[in-house]
Amino acid sequence: MLRRTRFLQQTGIHFAGKRLVDDEAGFTLIEIVCIVAILSIIAAILLPAIPRGTPRARIEAYALEAASLLKADRSAAMRRGIATATVIDPATRSLRSGVTGRIVRVPNDVMLDATLAARCNGSTAGNTIGFFASGMSCGGTIALTRQGVGYQVRVNWLTGGAEVVPVNAP
Repeated sequence: MLRRTRFLQQTGIHFAGKRLVDDEAGFTLIEIVCIVAILSIIAAILLPAIPRGTPRARIEAYALEAASLLKADRSAAMRRGIATATVIDPATRSLRSGVTGRIVRVPNDVMLDATLAARCNGSTAGNTIGFFASGMSCGGTIALTRQGVGYQVRVNWLTGGAEVVPVNAP
Protein backbone atom coordinates (compact mmCIF):
# COMPACT_ATOMS: atom_id res chain seq x y z
CA MET A 1 0.00 0.00 0.00
CA LEU A 2 2.91 2.32 0.72
CA ARG A 3 4.24 1.86 -2.78
CA ARG A 4 0.84 2.72 -4.30
CA THR A 5 0.53 5.87 -2.16
CA ARG A 6 3.94 7.11 -3.29
CA PHE A 7 2.98 6.52 -6.94
CA LEU A 8 -0.24 8.46 -6.45
CA GLN A 9 1.66 11.31 -4.78
CA GLN A 10 4.16 11.53 -7.64
CA THR A 11 1.51 11.57 -10.37
CA GLY A 12 -0.85 14.00 -8.63
CA ILE A 13 -3.81 11.62 -8.72
CA HIS A 14 -6.67 12.28 -6.30
CA PHE A 15 -7.27 9.89 -3.51
CA ALA A 16 -10.46 9.94 -1.40
CA GLY A 17 -11.47 13.33 -2.78
CA LYS A 18 -8.16 15.06 -1.92
CA ARG A 19 -5.20 15.79 -4.09
CA LEU A 20 -2.12 14.08 -2.79
CA VAL A 21 0.32 16.64 -4.25
CA ASP A 22 0.17 20.24 -2.96
CA ASP A 23 0.75 21.91 -6.34
CA GLU A 24 -1.26 25.03 -7.21
CA ALA A 25 -3.83 24.33 -9.91
CA GLY A 26 -6.58 26.36 -11.59
CA PHE A 27 -7.22 30.08 -11.86
CA THR A 28 -7.91 32.67 -9.23
CA LEU A 29 -11.09 34.72 -9.26
CA ILE A 30 -9.26 37.91 -10.26
CA GLU A 31 -7.75 36.18 -13.31
CA ILE A 32 -11.18 35.01 -14.47
CA VAL A 33 -12.68 38.48 -13.93
CA CYS A 34 -9.86 40.04 -15.99
CA ILE A 35 -10.42 37.61 -18.86
CA VAL A 36 -14.18 38.30 -18.85
CA ALA A 37 -13.50 42.06 -18.87
CA ILE A 38 -11.09 41.79 -21.79
CA LEU A 39 -13.56 39.67 -23.79
CA SER A 40 -16.33 42.19 -23.04
CA ILE A 41 -14.21 45.08 -24.32
CA ILE A 42 -13.36 43.16 -27.51
CA ALA A 43 -17.05 42.32 -28.06
CA ALA A 44 -18.06 45.96 -27.53
CA ILE A 45 -15.57 47.04 -30.19
CA LEU A 46 -16.37 44.34 -32.76
CA LEU A 47 -20.17 44.05 -32.55
CA PRO A 48 -20.98 47.48 -34.05
CA ALA A 49 -18.74 46.64 -37.02
CA ILE A 50 -20.91 43.66 -37.98
CA PRO A 51 -23.36 44.71 -40.73
CA ARG A 52 -26.98 44.45 -39.64
CA GLY A 53 -28.81 45.34 -42.83
CA THR A 54 -31.76 43.66 -44.43
CA PRO A 55 -30.65 40.26 -45.78
CA ARG A 56 -31.16 39.27 -49.40
CA ALA A 57 -33.87 36.76 -48.51
CA ARG A 58 -35.89 39.46 -46.74
CA ILE A 59 -35.54 41.78 -49.76
CA GLU A 60 -36.88 38.95 -51.91
CA ALA A 61 -39.82 38.59 -49.52
CA TYR A 62 -40.61 42.32 -49.90
CA ALA A 63 -40.41 41.99 -53.70
CA LEU A 64 -42.78 39.00 -53.65
CA GLU A 65 -45.16 40.89 -51.37
CA ALA A 66 -45.12 43.87 -53.77
CA ALA A 67 -45.80 41.56 -56.73
CA SER A 68 -48.67 39.98 -54.80
CA LEU A 69 -50.18 43.42 -54.15
CA LEU A 70 -49.90 44.32 -57.84
CA LYS A 71 -51.46 41.02 -58.94
CA ALA A 72 -54.33 41.50 -56.49
CA ASP A 73 -55.03 44.98 -57.90
CA ARG A 74 -54.99 43.62 -61.47
CA SER A 75 -57.37 40.80 -60.53
CA ALA A 76 -59.72 43.25 -58.77
CA ALA A 77 -59.75 45.56 -61.81
CA MET A 78 -60.68 42.65 -64.09
CA ARG A 79 -63.25 41.22 -61.67
CA ARG A 80 -64.98 44.55 -61.03
CA GLY A 81 -64.65 45.79 -64.59
CA ILE A 82 -63.10 49.12 -63.52
CA ALA A 83 -59.67 50.73 -63.72
CA THR A 84 -57.59 50.80 -60.55
CA ALA A 85 -54.11 52.05 -59.67
CA THR A 86 -51.36 50.98 -57.28
CA VAL A 87 -49.53 53.97 -55.79
CA ILE A 88 -45.74 53.77 -55.48
CA ASP A 89 -44.11 56.32 -53.15
CA PRO A 90 -40.29 56.11 -53.16
CA ALA A 91 -40.04 58.89 -50.55
CA THR A 92 -41.82 56.79 -47.90
CA ARG A 93 -40.60 53.49 -49.40
CA SER A 94 -44.11 52.16 -49.74
CA LEU A 95 -46.66 50.75 -52.17
CA ARG A 96 -50.39 51.17 -51.57
CA SER A 97 -53.13 49.11 -53.16
CA GLY A 98 -55.77 51.09 -55.03
CA VAL A 99 -58.42 48.53 -54.16
CA THR A 100 -57.84 47.35 -50.59
CA GLY A 101 -55.60 50.13 -49.27
CA ARG A 102 -53.06 47.53 -48.17
CA ILE A 103 -49.58 49.01 -47.75
CA VAL A 104 -46.19 47.37 -48.28
CA ARG A 105 -43.35 49.28 -46.59
CA VAL A 106 -39.69 48.44 -47.08
CA PRO A 107 -36.95 49.14 -44.47
CA ASN A 108 -34.85 52.31 -44.59
CA ASP A 109 -31.71 50.49 -45.73
CA VAL A 110 -33.49 49.17 -48.84
CA MET A 111 -33.71 51.49 -51.84
CA LEU A 112 -37.08 51.61 -53.62
CA ASP A 113 -36.84 52.98 -57.18
CA ALA A 114 -39.68 53.01 -59.67
CA THR A 115 -39.56 53.42 -63.43
CA LEU A 116 -43.11 54.23 -64.44
CA ALA A 117 -44.96 55.45 -67.52
CA ALA A 118 -45.29 59.24 -67.75
CA ARG A 119 -48.65 58.96 -69.50
CA CYS A 120 -51.13 56.13 -69.46
CA ASN A 121 -54.47 55.79 -71.26
CA GLY A 122 -54.40 59.44 -72.31
CA SER A 123 -53.68 60.95 -68.87
CA THR A 124 -50.71 61.59 -66.60
CA ALA A 125 -49.78 58.45 -64.67
CA GLY A 126 -47.79 60.06 -61.85
CA ASN A 127 -46.51 57.58 -59.24
CA THR A 128 -48.98 54.85 -60.12
CA ILE A 129 -49.24 51.65 -62.06
CA GLY A 130 -52.74 51.55 -63.50
CA PHE A 131 -54.67 48.36 -64.23
CA PHE A 132 -57.64 48.20 -66.61
CA ALA A 133 -60.70 45.96 -66.82
CA SER A 134 -59.15 44.23 -69.85
CA GLY A 135 -56.17 43.07 -67.73
CA MET A 136 -53.75 45.49 -69.41
CA SER A 137 -51.75 47.98 -67.38
CA CYS A 138 -49.58 51.07 -67.67
CA GLY A 139 -46.57 48.90 -66.87
CA GLY A 140 -43.48 49.75 -64.90
CA THR A 141 -40.56 48.44 -62.90
CA ILE A 142 -40.06 48.65 -59.16
CA ALA A 143 -36.51 47.98 -57.92
CA LEU A 144 -35.78 46.96 -54.33
CA THR A 145 -32.02 47.01 -53.76
CA ARG A 146 -29.51 47.15 -50.95
CA GLN A 147 -25.86 47.80 -51.75
CA GLY A 148 -26.51 47.10 -55.44
CA VAL A 149 -28.10 43.69 -54.89
CA GLY A 150 -31.82 43.06 -54.89
CA TYR A 151 -34.90 42.38 -56.98
CA GLN A 152 -37.04 44.04 -59.61
CA VAL A 153 -40.81 43.70 -59.82
CA ARG A 154 -41.69 44.11 -63.49
CA VAL A 155 -45.24 44.80 -64.61
CA ASN A 156 -45.91 44.07 -68.29
CA TRP A 157 -48.00 46.79 -69.93
CA LEU A 158 -49.72 44.40 -72.35
CA THR A 159 -50.64 41.53 -70.06
CA GLY A 160 -50.55 43.34 -66.70
CA GLY A 161 -48.65 40.39 -65.26
CA ALA A 162 -46.07 40.98 -62.53
CA GLU A 163 -42.82 39.07 -62.22
CA VAL A 164 -39.94 39.20 -59.74
CA VAL A 165 -36.43 39.19 -61.23
CA PRO A 166 -33.13 39.18 -59.29
CA VAL A 167 -30.60 41.92 -60.11
CA ASN A 168 -26.84 41.67 -59.62
CA ALA A 169 -27.04 38.15 -58.21
CA PRO A 170 -23.81 37.15 -56.40
